[in-house]
Amino acid sequence: MRPDHSKELDPVVREKMKKNLVYVGIFSVIMLFAGFTSAYIVSMGDSFWLKYPLPTYFWVSTAVILLSSIFLEISLRKARNKDKSGLRIFILATLLSGLAFVIFQFKGYETLSENGVHAVSNHILVVDGRYGDYYTIKYKGELLEVDGVNYLYKGKKMPEADYTKMSNYLKQYLSVSPAKLIRAKMDKDFEFIYKQEPIQILDGKLSFKDSTELKYVDQLRLSQLARNIVDKRVDFFVRGVYGQDFTLYFKGKELEYKNRSFYYEGKILSKYLQVKALETADAASSYLYILTFIHLLHIIVNLIYLFKMTIGSFSGRYDNGDVLSLKLGAIFWHFLGILWGYLLLFLLFIH
Repeated sequence: MRPDHSKELDPVVREKMKKNLVYVGIFSVIMLFAGFTSAYIVSMGDSFWLKYPLPTYFWVSTAVILLSSIFLEISLRKARNKDKSGLRIFILATLLSGLAFVIFQFKGYETLSENGVHAVSNHILVVDGRYGDYYTIKYKGELLEVDGVNYLYKGKKMPEADYTKMSNYLKQYLSVSPAKLIRAKMDKDFEFIYKQEPIQILDGKLSFKDSTELKYVDQLRLSQLARNIVDKRVDFFVRGVYGQDFTLYFKGKELEYKNRSFYYEGKILSKYLQVKALETADAASSYLYILTFIHLLHIIVNLIYLFKMTIGSFSGRYDNGDVLSLKLGAIFWHFLGILWGYLLLFLLFIH
């Protein structure tokens, strides 16, 4: 093992050298995120861009990381004053706050996922199994309609109990393959209409009125519709009320959505742009996950260093007043806190 000659240097020179290494690391991280945020803005350009509020847990994690920086600064002062018990209390509080930040970040991701926002880029709009493209459903003799985000029964949003009943019934249609077609039980409250032709169930098989069984491709389309209904989506992957819980932008301006079509500055988009919207991937959500998760990885790596500092505080490493490693750790931790604040503001005003 090679000896650490930096310990033989003048303390001021040694501190300056190690600080410079930290600053180089900080500069590298700044350049990394500058590249990602620049790419975000360029990608947004004249594309269709999904916007929605950030999860509450992200705001909670902001308060937690701010608190952790305060704890770390106090622990540094305690170490300089050779207050062993104070150092241990506040360095441990810093570590626990950092762990809480990680937990709240994952809670935020969980909330996003529950709202239909996923790390792997889906389309913004549902393409496969879109209600009305191939299949429609009659419920208790009434044809269900959609307004883009809700299923409508007798012109009103389908009651939750009825929707749950429909969702549970359609679960049997989720699994289909060329080798294993759908076998289903009939429920007199539900009737499928495929390309304006009613579908019946004969001995568990999906058939047309002439008793011809539906082919695999026809059943696959029904399976895709069933998946959308079970996952509580109509026209959009993200859940909620359009214009309230989420909005689609084009060329930086909010689009209206009515009658399952988009309107730009009061005029309906051309058929080409309507199709383009259907085919557009949700790049905004992918960028959100990339930006926040890469930051989270830096936090996790720095938590390992914080853990080492915590162990050092209990083993007497800083009892002699040499707090350089604490100072270096604090510089990078404060930087990560500031970086998170920048990302949050960026996503708040741009996303």
